[in-house]
Amino acid sequence: MKITVITVGKIKEKYLKDAIDEYSKRLNKYCRLEMIEVADEKTPDQASGVVEDNIRAKEGERILKYVKEDAYVITLEIQGNMLTSEELAAKVEKLGVQGTSHIIFIIGGSIGLGTEVLKRSDYALSFSKMTFPHQLMRVILLEQIYRSYRIIQGEPYHK
Repeated sequence: MKITVITVGKIKEKYLKDAIDEYSKRLNKYCRLEMIEVADEKTPDQASGVVEDNIRAKEGERILKYVKEDAYVITLEIQGNMLTSEELAAKVEKLGVQGTSHIIFIIGGSIGLGTEVLKRSDYALSFSKMTFPHQLMRVILLEQIYRSYRIIQGEPYHK
């Protein structure tokens, strides 16, 4: 299976890059992983709702350029469905059994995802009702995808 993670903005912190590299390396055993970064827009302090909508729309256009027609798209959203690690593993496994060969996970920028990206989403996933830095979510997502494959393969993982 091919897993693509599309994110907004670049990672600057070395410790986050190192963690992303580590989980990317571990995932190579289980899937073809592709990481795509699209440029983020500067968000002015106290931006109006209209300005924020325009920013999300611009970032959304950049994201959607990489979304393939036949891919199953999972967007990370605070209001999405919360799953256990086992439930996420079961979802990934079920998609594969049903013939899905490409899953795309999308992490928005600091102000979230635009309407067009949300419309294209096949599944909204939430890791928590709390807000996390979108750069850190890359690490958390990759760890959970890795954990999913360990669960699917019946390999030990830390509970």
